[in-house]
Amino acid sequence: MSAVIVALPTSAFKLARGGLVGIKRPPESARGAPMRSRPIASANKGAVVRLPLLKVSQSQSKVVNCMSARSQADIPDIVIGRLPLYLRALRRLQQEGNSVTSSHELGRRLDISSAQIRKDLSHFGGFGKQGTGYQIEFLIDRLQDVLQVNQEWMVAVVGAGNLGIAISHYRGFQDRGFRIAHLFDVSPRKIGQRIGEFVVQPVGSMREIIRREGIKIAMLAVPAGEAQNVADHLVDAGVQAILNYAPININVPPHVQIQYIDPVTHLQHMTFYLDG
Repeated sequence: MSAVIVALPTSAFKLARGGLVGIKRPPESARGAPMRSRPIASANKGAVVRLPLLKVSQSQSKVVNCMSARSQADIPDIVIGRLPLYLRALRRLQQEGNSVTSSHELGRRLDISSAQIRKDLSHFGGFGKQGTGYQIEFLIDRLQDVLQVNQEWMVAVVGAGNLGIAISHYRGFQDRGFRIAHLFDVSPRKIGQRIGEFVVQPVGSMREIIRREGIKIAMLAVPAGEAQNVADHLVDAGVQAILNYAPININVPPHVQIQYIDPVTHLQHMTFYLDG
């Protein structure tokens, strides 16, 4: 079972409160490219603590054969970004009782041209025949293969504030390839508390748990000023994908995927079009 870690922003998530003190700097041979160090003020006597800044099951389908034959780098990232939209629309069509669809129907629902949909899917092999459309169940299976969500990725949440708790309670992950596995925080008054099915773990144990369980994905939602440092520790622990809720861009190595969710930037995008 693969694993995922989620980090969430919360006003209660204060890295200054001792949770990261227990993280030790790995040996030089294990770190790869050197990283910066950053001082963090401790809540204890104003001291400053310097912390180091630190596959899918085999298928016999032509989709997997196609993917193995061409590099992932050959496929534009914008194409990969549209695949989850196609998968979501197909699931909705299936729930409505449909068994067959077309690129025109998908395009109508997603406001994407049918030609673009056909071009995107052609990167991964043939999925349908002209005039007969796509078998919905088959296409769902193939897109799940491509996106590697035909398995369950464990998810760890970092930040036990309002947002972290809400995400840990969200059930929409379960049938879409993800499961929340851990909830981390640094606040002494939160560590050890039971929140739903989770016991809040100290951030100081994050690296050990991530490595032991092979967690590969993190959702980062700590305060903006601490996001880079926490992300560095996640990467050092072996995380390869980060969903960042903190309102700041962070730097990660080339092999690490990162996506951002900041509601304010989306709101600001929309206000441009509103009547004053």
